[in-house]
Parts: sequence; structure tokens; C-alpha cells
Amino acid sequence: MALSRRNFSALAGSAALGLALGGSDGTGAPSAYAARSVPTGPAPAPPSADGERHTIGYDRYSLLVDGRRLVVWSGEMHPFRLPSPSLWRDVLQKMRAHGYNAVSIYVAWNYHSPTPGRYDFTGVRDLDLFLRMAAETGLYVILRPGPYINAEVDGGGFPGWLTATEGTARTDDPTYLGHVDSWLTQVNRIARKHLFTQGTGTILLYQIENEYDAHTDGMGRAYMSHLYKKVRADGIDVPLFHNDKGRNGYWVPGSFGTGGEKGGWLYGFDGYPSPSQTPPDWGTFGPGGAKGGAGASPSTPGFVPEFGGGWFDPWGGAWFDGKGYAESRRTRDAAYERRFYLTNLANGLTLHNVYMTFGGTSWGWLPAPVVYTSYDYGAAIDEARNVTDKIAPMHQLGHLLQRVPDFAKLDRAAEVKAEGLKVYHLTNPDTGAHVYVARNDGADAVTTDLPTDAGRVRITVPGKDARLLTTGLKLGRRTLKYSTAEPVLCVTAGRQDIALFSGRHGEMTELVLKCEAEPDVMRLDPEAAWAFDGDDALHVNTPLGEGGLTRVLVQKGETETPLLLLFADDDTAVRVFPYDTPSGTLLVYGPALLRHVELRGSEVHLTGDVTDTTGVEVWGPRGIDTLVWNGRRLPTRVTLSGSLMTTGLLPSVPEVRLPELGGWRMRTENPEVGPSFDDSGWQAADKKTSFSTTPVPDGGPVLFADDYGFHYGDVWYRGSFTDSTGLEEVSLAYSTGTQGLLMAWLDGEPLGTHRMPVPDKNTTTRQGTWTATAAFPIREALRSPGRHVLSVLVRRMQHDQDGRGLDTHKAARGLTAASFKGASPTVSWRIQGEKAPDPVRGPMNNGGLYGEREGWHLPGFRDHDWERTAFPRAARYQGVTWYRTTFRLSVPADIDASVGLTLEDDPYRAYRAQIFLNGWNMGQYINNVGPQHTFVLPNGVLRTRGTNTLALAVLSEFTTLSGPGKVGLTLLGRATGGLPVTPV
Repeated sequence: MALSRRNFSALAGSAALGLALGGSDGTGAPSAYAARSVPTGPAPAPPSADGERHTIGYDRYSLLVDGRRLVVWSGEMHPFRLPSPSLWRDVLQKMRAHGYNAVSIYVAWNYHSPTPGRYDFTGVRDLDLFLRMAAETGLYVILRPGPYINAEVDGGGFPGWLTATEGTARTDDPTYLGHVDSWLTQVNRIARKHLFTQGTGTILLYQIENEYDAHTDGMGRAYMSHLYKKVRADGIDVPLFHNDKGRNGYWVPGSFGTGGEKGGWLYGFDGYPSPSQTPPDWGTFGPGGAKGGAGASPSTPGFVPEFGGGWFDPWGGAWFDGKGYAESRRTRDAAYERRFYLTNLANGLTLHNVYMTFGGTSWGWLPAPVVYTSYDYGAAIDEARNVTDKIAPMHQLGHLLQRVPDFAKLDRAAEVKAEGLKVYHLTNPDTGAHVYVARNDGADAVTTDLPTDAGRVRITVPGKDARLLTTGLKLGRRTLKYSTAEPVLCVTAGRQDIALFSGRHGEMTELVLKCEAEPDVMRLDPEAAWAFDGDDALHVNTPLGEGGLTRVLVQKGETETPLLLLFADDDTAVRVFPYDTPSGTLLVYGPALLRHVELRGSEVHLTGDVTDTTGVEVWGPRGIDTLVWNGRRLPTRVTLSGSLMTTGLLPSVPEVRLPELGGWRMRTENPEVGPSFDDSGWQAADKKTSFSTTPVPDGGPVLFADDYGFHYGDVWYRGSFTDSTGLEEVSLAYSTGTQGLLMAWLDGEPLGTHRMPVPDKNTTTRQGTWTATAAFPIREALRSPGRHVLSVLVRRMQHDQDGRGLDTHKAARGLTAASFKGASPTVSWRIQGEKAPDPVRGPMNNGGLYGEREGWHLPGFRDHDWERTAFPRAARYQGVTWYRTTFRLSVPADIDASVGLTLEDDPYRAYRAQIFLNGWNMGQYINNVGPQHTFVLPNGVLRTRGTNTLALAVLSEFTTLSGPGKVGLTLLGRATGGLPVTPV
């Protein structure tokens, strides 16, 4: 029933406002690809390997794909941070469902190249498989193979063996370029089979180098020109770009030679503003110029190859006060995303990549010194693959940019002011639609009148948040006058148009529809109210989220095509999924995730996930009468809104029970410390010169681990000498990544342990190389003539990244020098690190511990003669103790359960543990440093229906009692549905 004018006015008085975004307003000559006359129109269809050739161009507003405007809404994920290819598809499907139309990926050189000239793209390193999955999911790919990637990975992506080679990295040095060309040849051989231009895949854009601000002179220009020409010579014909670190205006079009090619290069820049900062204007509303972001290249579209979807955390957790990535997600929440991302979009940035959207795990020895194992990043999809509350603005904006074409072409419009708010005003020159972005940079909510072309609109913007108001927007065959809820999408499903609007929970929203003739209006849910005034306008009011989805059907009037208005709060909006099929677009409401839709005659086959009790509702082509969910037919009814709705509810996901861990067996190692240990098979450490940036001590020898081919994990040294009679002290200089550690023994007797300090928030969180000298006094009992052996274990951690182009990845790892007080023995050194790379798990899985070299971490190793033990343990021991157990899981096949391993103990106890699951090194726990206590065990590595082998290599100092204390499995998430997972 329609409201009286009096009741309508009372409801309208509490209306609220929503999101924001925009288009570019650059100046200058168009590019060779430009087509400034391209009108506003439907976006290109979702990409696939369709066998058809495609064109990719651009103008100052956006990319142009086959002559249609495309706004890129991309999310970053790294296949190498999820060592289970079956789960790649899971993350990709979650991204597509929640509004992303592209995925951006680094390809890490070190992950694929264990030795010079050897490359591995099989198993968990199968780039071809990932690119096929992306195409099958309907996502464009932004490929970023470096050669340098940064990415908080070891050496910035440079392989360990590169540290021991001649040639200066990130320059035009011929030796370095020879290695680079070999790497790019391998990557591009795969990439050119997946180019969107050729119809064989969905690679849309390709990046060369990354954040390259070290050499912008002639040498740097020659280097960039070489990379450009190499990639083109390898057959990559999509637009190329570089990610400028911090908006310097470096590498804009024309800044280096491209072999005469024009129009194939885009300027991009990155940004990671703090939540405490005011969102910057890096485009349309900015100052312009070289450091003005998009203003540095006004003839190309605004492009942010990386914008902060979170932030990394160092050992000790200094960035987030020891609270870990949960605090990153809290401080960079959905409101942060709306305020910062929408400011970018209002500034005309139409190519946007969220770094990270899924962070994943820096397993094994993959992480750079600046991060610990988890790379959760506080991202919208957490490390355990759970979709978090941060997904709401990503979902809403992504679908808006794909489904409402007006936002691909926006110009700056007349200035608008509203008290207490920063307002951006833009218009589409083709459609006449207006966009208003209202941003509140204060802590308190602001309620004020916003002047619009449709009149003054009363809005409330919460503190540290932003909203969007649109006027004159086409909703199918009808036109929106204004809405205080943000538009999410507008689609045609069957014979009706459907528009979704969203906002914060509990807000009263007002929508006004232009109507030349009075329509028939049907309120399909009791929360909505409507009234038609005499001024050719239909007013609709409803609180958001009170009853889930609110539906209002508008029929007849000036068009015979019905318009279904849907209203939702954030939690409800993320459960509304559009999906394009050859027979037309469908809209699905209800499940936690929609993975796939297929129409088979009158049957709609849906696959997806359910976490809570829910119904399922589908709007689609006429004639559908049967709903099949995950292979099971559901009873349905046809609703007045034209949908097919289940008559019952899908049950919530059942409980998942995890076993307690017991049956532990233990064994100490360190046979290397014994004077009689046979080290004849070890390498003699007798080199005199090195390509390292660390100076070789006068007289040598070179002790740096990389010079002897040991690039990852722990390394052992044994120094033999005669006569320790007068020896008073041994000083061992060493160089490591963050949280490196050294232990020493003389003739099997422990001398002590030295470890690097925990990073400090203000000075050393970004420090990549740490050096120290550990001095150990020699007890009288250890002084004697005859043969002696000094044994040293160095936990070298990882290589520094080379962010400044100074070859810092070549800084030494391991021992650098040894000196003696009271005596001057001549020492003969031998060194041992990791064995040949694991052919399945790759070069970064193992280090040089005795147990690793002997396979103690592997399933099937016979440990029946090991000592039985239980946790908690409190032992005092310098060195390594191994613990092994097995456990069995019986998770039902239709449940996707994410499981972690949690370690807890007295924080005073100084020890660390490497965690091996079924032979895979899933990370390093440092008990007295943290902040990480729970480690994700990805399905595929984890057998959720079978037996698993868990091994802990615990490295203990002698200064405190060591554990482990409590070790147990933790359920991190669960859903009914998921995907089949193949063991790796």
C-alpha cells in the first residue's frame, strides 16, 4: 500500500548516503591507440580464451577493449604463496564473484630457477595452469614477471644463485642481461600462449621491472629499453607498463626507447597511504606534474598497479603493536577502503589493482627479511581463504564498474561544497549522469545538505568514511533522479531490469525515480515504503538490512519493461551475485559464494558455498523452472518479483571436529658438532674472491654461504685447527636477514648462541641485512694441544631485496670472518648447506639441518626408534631437536575446511621451530619474538581425508628452557561446497 504524503515525509527525513568513484580529466595529445570519440556504452563481455582476436587500446579515460570502455578492477594474488594449485581456482572464483574482473600476479624468478639455466614450471610452479584457470574463471590477467618484483620475497625475486654471479643487477650490465633474457624467454614462452589479443587466454597487460627508481639516467633508460624490446621480440603484444614507486613521474611514455613503437606503453604508480593520512588526489583533482600521480601522463588512463589493500608486518609485529594482521585488517577496514579507493576513482584512476586481495603464505624460505611466514596482509580474503568484512566495498565497486558504464568516462564538474565534507563532483559527458563523492575525514559523523543538480539532498557520512550519490543515472529503461544509497549494479535478467543499491546496516535510504507517467508499484517486502508525487517522481524509502534484501517492483508508466529495485546493507549485498551466461545474465541471492552457473534447458545449475542457513533466489531468463544447487534439486516457487526462490532453507555448514595431536616422538641432532664427525664430503671453504657486496676479510677465506651454492635455510661450518692452548676467545662475524642466529661449539661443547635483535618500528623494520660479531670465551677445560673443531650453525634467514638497485641482494649470508684472542690458529674451513632442491617442493623448501639432509621431515621416514615424548616440554639444550607425529582427518568431502597449526608457550622461552607438514616447510615460528602463532596448512598439502605427517625442527638456545609448549590444530574456516582438491 502506498504511503500518505505525511508518512512518506517522516521516513524521508532520515535518508543516508553511499559510495564514490570517478574518471580521468587529463590533458594532452591522445596516444596512438586513442579513440577520444568512444562513447559510453556497455563494458566488454567477461574475458575467456574464445579463439577470437581482440584489440586493446586506451584514451585518457580508460582502456578500450574491442572498442568498448573497460574499467579494470583487479586484485593481487601470488600463486607461489599458495602451494596447492587446486586452491588457486578457489581464490580466483571468490575474486570474480565479489566484483573483480582481473587478477594481478607476480612471477618470482627465484621460485622457478634453482640453478643457472634451469627452470621449473611444473607442479605448484605451473604458470600455464594458473593462466588457464584465470581464463576459465573469466578474469583478465595482469602479468608481472620482473625480472625484479620486490613483493617481500627473498632477494626481491632474484634467484639465490644470482648473488654469486658477476654483473650488476637492474642495470644494462651484459652479464646480468644475459641471465634476464634467459628468464624472460622461459616466462614469455608460456605467456604468449595466453594473450587476450590472440584469443588464447586473458593476459591483458604485462609489467616490466618494478618500482625502478634507482637508475633513471642513461644506464637505466638503456635497461628499460632492453626489457621492452626483449618482451616484444618474444611475441608479447599487449600493452606494457611499469609500476612507479611513490609517484615520481619515472618511465612515462617517451622516457626510453621502444624501438619506434608508439602507444604500447602505460604509466602506472603505486601508493600505500596510512589510515591516519588524508586520502590524496593523484589525478583529476590533484596538482598534476611528475609527482602528481596520473598527472604525470595525462594522455594515458589513470593506473594504480598497486594500491594498499593492507600492509605487511615484520618479525616482532612492530607495525601493529604485536597484534599481527588482524590489526592491519582492523585499521585498514571497509571504511578505509571506501575513503581511499573511492578518492582514487574520483580522481580518474580507472585501472586499479588492490595489493593484496589474497596475501597467502610465504612458506619455506620464501619470505624477504622484512616479513615473517604469514603474508595475510590484512587483505579482503584472509590467509585461510575466508572472505572478510573488507570484501563489501570491493564487491560493490567491482560490480558497479562492470555493470554501470557511466563510471568509465567521467569529467570534473562544477565545484560543490557541503559543510564538514570533502566533495568531488563529476559528470559523464555522454549520458549526463552526475557523481558526487562525499568524504568525511573527521572522526565524528557529519549530517549536512549536499547540493546536487537534482536539488539539495540531506546526507549523513560516518567519521572516516565516504559515500557516493548519483543523479541522472540510467537504470535500464528508466532514469534515477537521485539515491542516497550507492548503486551496486544494474542488469537485465529475463524481461526486466534489476538495480541493486546498498549502504550501511540500519540506514534509512531514499531513492527517487524519474517517472513521466505514474507507474504501478508493488512493495514485495514490508520494510519498503513508496509514494508518487505530482512532480513526476517516485519516492522509495527503506531501512537497509532489517529483513535482508528489500524488493520493490516498478511496472508500466512510460515503459513496459519492469524495474526491480533491490536494497541491501553491506552483509546482504555481498550475497548478491551477477553471472553472465550465453543465454543471458542471471542474478543470484543468498549463498555465501556463487562459483558457477550453467543453464541446461529450463534448469539452472548453480555451484557455490554456504556458511549459514540461507535460501537461494535466482532471477534469470524466462522459462527457467528448476534450481539445482551443487548437484541437488531444490523445491522452489516463482515469486512476484519474477525470481525462482527455494521454498526451504539450505542448512548451515556442519561442525568440523579436529583431533588432538599426540603420539609425538623426538630425536636430537647436531652430529656436526662432534670432533669425529666425518665432514670429508663437505665443500672446502677456501675461496679468496667473491662477487658479494660484503668485503672479503684480508687474507680470506670467503665464508659466504652463497659462494658455495647454499642459498636457502641453515648452513653449517666446521673449522679444524691445532692447538688451543692459549685460546681465550673466539669472535665470529656473521651476516643474515632479520632474526638471523648463530650457534657455536668447540669440540662438541656449546660456546653459546647469538641472535640478531628484533626490528624496531621507527628504525629497522625495513632493514634487510643485519651484521654482528659474536664473541665467545673459551673455558680452560677446552684449551689443549692437538686437533680441535669449531662447529658453527648459522640460521641465515633470507637475502635482502634490491629495492634501490645497489646489488643489496648480494650481501653475504652466513659467517663472514673468524678471529681469535690469545692464539692465532690456522683454520681449515668446510661448509654444508641444503642438498639438491626437492624436485616436488622446490628450492626454497629445505635448508642445511642434518635432519633435513637425512629426510626426517618427510612422510614415510621410519621414526619408530625415536624417543616417545609429550608436550609441554621444558628442556635446556643448544641445537636442534626434532619432533614427529601423525594425525588423521575425516572432513566430509562436501565441506571446505581451512585448518591451521597453533603453537603457544611461555614467551620468555627462546626457541624457534620449522613446521613441516607432509614434507612441506610451512613456515618458521619464533616463540619469544612472534607475533605469529598460527600457521595455515593449505588443503592439498594437508590431507583433509587421510593421514598427515607433522614434523617440527626446534632450534633451541641454551639461555632459557625451551618448548614446545602447546601444539594443536585450529579450525580457521569452513563452508559447505568448496572445490575438489588434488594432493600436492
